[in-house]
Amino acid sequence: MIPFNKPPHTGNEEKYVLEAINSGKISGDGHFGKKCEKWFLEKLNCKKAFLTPSCTAALEMCAMLIDVKEGDEIIMPSYTFVSTANAFVLHGAKIKFVDIRPDTMNIDETKIEAAITEKTKAIVPVHYAGVGCEMDKILEIAEKYNLFVIEDAAQGMTSSYKNKPLGTIGHLGAFSFHETKNYTSGGEGGLLIINDNRFVERAEIIREKGTNRSQFFRGMVDKYTWVDIGSSYLMNEISAAYLWGQLEEAEKIKKERLKIWEYYYQALRKLQEENIISLPIIPENCEHNAHMFYIKVNDLETRTNLLNYLKENGILAVFHYVPLHTSPAGRKYGEYVGMDNFTTRESERLVRLPLYYGLTKKEVDFIVGKIKDFFYETEPIP
Repeated sequence: MIPFNKPPHTGNEEKYVLEAINSGKISGDGHFGKKCEKWFLEKLNCKKAFLTPSCTAALEMCAMLIDVKEGDEIIMPSYTFVSTANAFVLHGAKIKFVDIRPDTMNIDETKIEAAITEKTKAIVPVHYAGVGCEMDKILEIAEKYNLFVIEDAAQGMTSSYKNKPLGTIGHLGAFSFHETKNYTSGGEGGLLIINDNRFVERAEIIREKGTNRSQFFRGMVDKYTWVDIGSSYLMNEISAAYLWGQLEEAEKIKKERLKIWEYYYQALRKLQEENIISLPIIPENCEHNAHMFYIKVNDLETRTNLLNYLKENGILAVFHYVPLHTSPAGRKYGEYVGMDNFTTRESERLVRLPLYYGLTKKEVDFIVGKIKDFFYETEPIP
């Protein structure tokens, strides 16, 4: 079976994990944690970078930093992972879901303004598949209405919009190092990016369970104490050590993924030219990181049949999010604004193909061959 995903492994992870264990310091903010955060500060050119246990934790910190309260409203696409919404719902916010663009599967920036009310606190664009949302327009709207912009860049590490790294364009950004992402910290992990100096000091306190512990260790206070709300949001040192093994080879991993992505694209172009499938679209102003390769088929029935066919032939391909506004919790804690022209329709067409560091050309050829067999031999061509 060709799996959908294999966590990346570069070779030095075990060495660094063992170093961390032998150091006697395996809680957060150790040697490897600091090395990783320095790497992000240099590569992303942000104000501050905080490693977290997950992207979910980073998003929860964002909700605390902008003081989300009962009755506030947060605008985001319905086509996203549940954590994007949960982080704000936990603090009493109501989610206003808006439609997506069919080309990138990102939030439709032209639908945002209609969802804004006097209760709106923030816009949360989600950079689907590591492809940037139309951030200039989103920032323009946010400035007009005095709103925060929090980038859910879970899939976007090393991607950019107009030469700006994703996650560094809004006030705050959140990344994931889950095992399904381009880089992992050993299974779970995240990163909070601060792009507005107003949030740096408080983020440090929230991350340390609401204490000024970090200030104490820097000698800024005589003793540390509880000063604000917070939780346990530090990545442990063993995870950071594993992540460092990935970041050292970040460019190599990205280049290989992009090579696989491009090979898929070229091998499947004929099916697109014959209007059998649709391939991903990357806007000219975006550089992506090959986080995923997906195709879109004509309808839900075709997708179901294709996924079953690929599985029968030893290939694990998958679909992605079920739109949040159609879920029980989405209906309870959120509201869809405007028409669902594309969110449901496009989500039902999407098929994600295996793409991971180490996937071979031979395996990609086999996958592409089976997709062609399905359409040319088992499906009636329109």
